[in-house]
Amino acid sequence: METKLVVYNTLSRKKETFEPMNPPFVGMYVCGPTVYGDGHLGHARPAVTFDLVYRYLLHLGYKVRYVRNITDVGHLEHDADSGEDKIAKKARLEQLEPMEVVQHFTDRYHKNMESLNVLSPSIEPKASGHIIEQIDMIKKILNAGFAYEVGGSVYFDVAKYNQSHHYGILSGRVLDDLMAATRELEGQEEKRNPADFALWKKAQPEHIMRWPSPWSKGFPGWHLECSVMGTRYLGEQFDIHGGGMDLLFPHHESEIAQSVAANGKAPVRYWLHNNMITLNGQKMGKSLGNAISLFDFFAGNHSLLEQPYSPITIRFFILQAHYRSTLDFSNEAQKAAEKGLKKLFTAIATISKLSVSDRSTSDIHGLRQKCYDAMDDDFNSPIAIAGLFEGVRIINSVRDKKETITSNDLEVLKKTMNDFVFGILGLKEEESRAGSEIVDELMKTILTLRQKAREHKDFETSDLIRDSLAKLNIRIKDTKEGAEWNFDD
Repeated sequence: METKLVVYNTLSRKKETFEPMNPPFVGMYVCGPTVYGDGHLGHARPAVTFDLVYRYLLHLGYKVRYVRNITDVGHLEHDADSGEDKIAKKARLEQLEPMEVVQHFTDRYHKNMESLNVLSPSIEPKASGHIIEQIDMIKKILNAGFAYEVGGSVYFDVAKYNQSHHYGILSGRVLDDLMAATRELEGQEEKRNPADFALWKKAQPEHIMRWPSPWSKGFPGWHLECSVMGTRYLGEQFDIHGGGMDLLFPHHESEIAQSVAANGKAPVRYWLHNNMITLNGQKMGKSLGNAISLFDFFAGNHSLLEQPYSPITIRFFILQAHYRSTLDFSNEAQKAAEKGLKKLFTAIATISKLSVSDRSTSDIHGLRQKCYDAMDDDFNSPIAIAGLFEGVRIINSVRDKKETITSNDLEVLKKTMNDFVFGILGLKEEESRAGSEIVDELMKTILTLRQKAREHKDFETSDLIRDSLAKLNIRIKDTKEGAEWNFDD
């Protein structure tokens, strides 16, 4: 399959032409949620980012196996290797089975994804469902000499690995600097080096989530699950691995080391990382009081929110920035996204009402190509959106008789808007706009009453209707064929 698609590979730190190993098949793995709480706006960004990637690859004709995992074991409180499992802690405090906690928050995560119009992955495996495979990979790493067992726990030997490979190849870190900067943590004395990380942890007596293994009753380290599930469903080498930039080190760095140690080869061809979302210039976090859940965004239930923001408005807001750039949330930015989204959908609804001519005054085919060129340039959604708003300008100009368009170009324009807005960007009209048929009928009735007032020279009533609608941001335009209305841009 020929494509001009270019992606920025974190591994090489440059843009590369996308060439899957077995076209037209593409294997893509994305780190999914750790399900011990409701996701906030920052968790929505990787979901929307890699939904965009998934949708565009499908649009190009690739057959994509998209794997997005659920972390339900091994994510500890203090760091990757110490503290209590966050899900187990919640289960203990609320007197629940850990899998009750997992199911509850997984269901809520799926509701958020559905609201954001994020497509379901091909496979959504759980870490707890792959304990046997994780034990098998640990055995392979031990046999290769890159891990050691102590006191029932197994650790990856980073220094030993770095003698023949490069630990830091993804993040650009140097092991000597890393060793000097890594602090000794209480309870981690059994490690040979502070930079070593757990492949298997012996469970303390109070630890609820535990499985039998050759070394102890315990649980796998956090980093191991993605190496195992990526290999299980996509093979020892696959095309794309994605996730947030906060996972680049140590999680993804450790994934590479584990996979190379176990399988003798680099696991991933293209590493893609989305940047973070800040809130009014600050990193989001519970300690700062600004980690607003998506459910609160949708309902407007937070002191930092001036109003509720719909899921698709949030999706549009995220797509207005390139996935590798930082994105700052503010009420003003969200309201601007809301206004832009309304303008976009209003223009799309207008297409079917446009009159055609024998010539076009705008290059519609060039506009469509600009949208493809933007997406081919590392999924540059903001440039693609700018192209779509050029389409909005053309639609409004043709509506206002300032430009003309042929029937063929009108079909191309309609297909472009549908392909990119609904298919690739994954935007959709929500219930408030899905009821536009009712609004249309009401407006027909209002305009009929206004027209009768004008026919009876009751201009006071006619102007009253026009001015009242203007206060609702509805614009009335009188033409020879009758009155037309649109939401005011």
